[in-house]
Amino acid sequence: MRSDHRPRLTPSASAFPLFAGAMLAMEAGEVIRLRLEKFARCDQDASQEAQLMVAEKIAAAFEAAASLCAGASPASIVGRYREHVAANARRLSA
Repeated sequence: MRSDHRPRLTPSASAFPLFAGAMLAMEAGEVIRLRLEKFARCDQDASQEAQLMVAEKIAAAFEAAASLCAGASPASIVGRYREHVAANARRLSA
């Protein structure tokens, strides 16, 4: 028995992609910055970007839920989110 009361890491808990999750958070922050700049400049397509942002978040949530139901690993779901974020960063940086 462990005296420090920390939970033991099970294979499923230790398999969560901590580095990929941290990278996702940093990359998403960059996309948020790019979007906020677009909104602050009042670009002509800013309202379209806001609508696209909401639609993408809903679609990504459904995709992640379907993947989980199909047995996908947390690593694959985080990886897929990172692909979406990278695509948004490329589009917003252009």
